[in-house]
Amino acid sequence: MTGSETPSSFRLAYVPGVTPAKWVRIWGERLPDIPLHLVSVTAADAPGVLADGAADAGFVRLPVDRSRFSAIPLYTETTVAVVPKDHLVTAADEVTLAELADEIVLHPLDEVLDWEQRPGQPALERPATTADAVELVAAGVGVLIVPQSLARLHHRRDLTYRPVTDAPVSQVALSWPEERTTDMVEDFIGIVRGRTPNSTRGRKAPEPQTGQRRAEQSTTRRKPAPGKQTGRKGRSGAGRTDSSRRGRPRRRS
Repeated sequence: MTGSETPSSFRLAYVPGVTPAKWVRIWGERLPDIPLHLVSVTAADAPGVLADGAADAGFVRLPVDRSRFSAIPLYTETTVAVVPKDHLVTAADEVTLAELADEIVLHPLDEVLDWEQRPGQPALERPATTADAVELVAAGVGVLIVPQSLARLHHRRDLTYRPVTDAPVSQVALSWPEERTTDMVEDFIGIVRGRTPNSTRGRKAPEPQTGQRRAEQSTTRRKPAPGKQTGRKGRSGAGRTDSSRRGRPRRRS
């Protein structure tokens, strides 16, 4: 259902690791009269924020409940292992889960990867957040496996990361409640999908104003210029030619 009223602002939720700056900038260029407000949410809280109407749309991590939400997958992230810079795994360009089997692998409570079986050796307790887990890695307690964007978000000079080739991956998507597909949501979808500003997909092209329509109609009904004939030549007047003078004799010099 498309909203008929233009809202005073557009609220965009985003989960940690997502950087919406590019899309926010384009929104500001195309729709400068409608402010865009960013709403930072955890991956776990994102569906509730959208369902409750606290945000109009959001960048979330899949999966989402497709019976309630529409979603446009945007990209898949590389999964990495965050380790101290002097860790043994830094000698390789990438690692496998088997190579981390003897390591204590930290699994924070806000973990976003979907594990069938968690790898490595379990810690005594699970950290509350990814940020807490990063601190434990820096303290030499264990390693952490996360999407690359989260490794960059919580970057520390004493830590680094390596891709894990056989770990689960995380997909980022633009999502919104299907029953609230408003004009503003359609506008933002167009920005994310790279549509041009002139695209009218999802919106009806505005009807020309009455004065404009009359001006367009008048240009198609212009009268012919004076002296220009538009029909058959008449039998008199402008239809005659100089041939009527041919009967007069010419004077001799």
